Amino acid sequence: MKSDIEIARAAQKQPIGRIAARLGLTEGDILPYGHDKAKISHACIRGLAERPQGRLVLVTAINPTPAGEGKTTTTVGLGDALNRIGKRATICIREASLGPNFGMKGGAAGGGYAQIVPMEEMNLHFTGDFHAITSAHNLLSAMIDNHIYWGNPLRIDPRRITWRRVMDMNDRVLRQMVIALGGPANGYPRETGFDITVASEVMAILCLASDLADLQERLGRIVVGHTIDRQPITARDLGADGAMTVLLRDALQPNLVQTLENNPAFVHGGPFANIAHGCNSVMATRTALALSDYVVTEAGFGADLGAEKFLDIKCRLAGLQPDATVLVATVRALKMNGGVARTDLGTENVAALRAGCANLGRHIENLRRYGLPVVVAINHFSSDTEAEVAALTEYCRAHGVQAVLCRHWAEGGAGAEDLARAVVALVEQGGNFTPLYPDDMPLRQKIETVCKRIYRAEEVEFLPHIIERLDEWQAAGHGHLPVCMAKTQYSFSADPTALGAPEGFTIPVREVRLSAGAGFVVAICGDIMTMPGLPRNPAALRIGLDGQGDVQGLF
Repeated sequence: MKSDIEIARAAQKQPIGRIAARLGLTEGDILPYGHDKAKISHACIRGLAERPQGRLVLVTAINPTPAGEGKTTTTVGLGDALNRIGKRATICIREASLGPNFGMKGGAAGGGYAQIVPMEEMNLHFTGDFHAITSAHNLLSAMIDNHIYWGNPLRIDPRRITWRRVMDMNDRVLRQMVIALGGPANGYPRETGFDITVASEVMAILCLASDLADLQERLGRIVVGHTIDRQPITARDLGADGAMTVLLRDALQPNLVQTLENNPAFVHGGPFANIAHGCNSVMATRTALALSDYVVTEAGFGADLGAEKFLDIKCRLAGLQPDATVLVATVRALKMNGGVARTDLGTENVAALRAGCANLGRHIENLRRYGLPVVVAINHFSSDTEAEVAALTEYCRAHGVQAVLCRHWAEGGAGAEDLARAVVALVEQGGNFTPLYPDDMPLRQKIETVCKRIYRAEEVEFLPHIIERLDEWQAAGHGHLPVCMAKTQYSFSADPTALGAPEGFTIPVREVRLSAGAGFVVAICGDIMTMPGLPRNPAALRIGLDGQGDVQGLF
């Protein structure tokens, strides 16, 4: 089997105009970036507003492990398979962040023969969206300190500035820092820090905005800190919202690319799922729904984070109505959840598989809480044995869901046709989507609801100052907002080592942040960080150019 990058380079890509034409778009509807990628113009998107919408399918997964689950690979394979069985299907996923690309996680374009191309560009600078978001975010940062430097007419309290800077790279030394040292010409020293760009509220806003006017309105609502009298200061108060919108004008337009099988894919936006809401942009999803019979999208990490946020944040705020969910699992990952070491995953162990299925079962139960039909996609590995696959299939049958063995990594869309037919049957069966909690539930109770009903925590620990902050936001009119949980992706608990389906644990909420522009409240739980660090041996050590100028080591 060739490597992912070898397969991607051998792809027979079609000109992007031909891919657009399959969606019914003309040359005037797209803004090409080279031969194989393009943006959909704002004018085109406005013209799609009254179109009937296709069916929306969410692909999610069990909690991630080093053994691999293959959620994006399954998303791509399912999209290709739906097209193979005669459905007009489009894929919607997020863009990749440079931080994990050069760190430990790697890229996000699928794998094997279920990939989106051009893979290298997508995992590097792509169309510059992340750079635009970083620039818009840091423009606001610069305008805050500049306002204070030139007399501070808004009476901003430097001790109560909550807006940090961002960059799209893992750099732990920037988490906490002091700026403006070196004398009066450099401003007033204060403590601050950096987050990674994918944790930026500007990223979340771009991914939730419905058009340019909504984008500017949301940017203007960003709360950057408080005055000496403890009144909130917004980006609009500073006059930054217009310039930020200008920087983001082109970035808001969805990116069109293609799969290895030349099917359309929108790759746009990229908020992290463990520290942000983890979904591709509303603009891309709505555009795809207006142009397709089926739209296959994914939400980051496991269903406890990604699916919950997709359903309780993105669908709620955008008015989307999902039709079915695909829950991806692998025999290897479930054995790891059952206590098998990574080095022993190639050895048959049905008992460990059955023990690890507790993680799968909890995700199935959680997804059913939303009233959506579920199918389990068993992402096949060559080391899987017949006995293990049979045990997993039987476990799913006992829990009232169908399990479908999928070979899209090795066979492309042909290896996921059974899954495609199962998804069509689920969509035609219909569901009754209902968010987990109502808008009018108090913020603290929303956090407790997610922790207890989705994670199955026994207790939720709030420090007194956090309760006070939530009460302040409730009184200020933000109580209707959904909550965005920032938590480890590896476990239902806040302990990344607690695999399977832990019980009797406490979720510690150690910080809350108001994202008034995006439209949610972030609850940071446990030791989660909004600026990751590089591992001991980062992927950057293996990445470079060969003698022909081609990228090596990206995968």
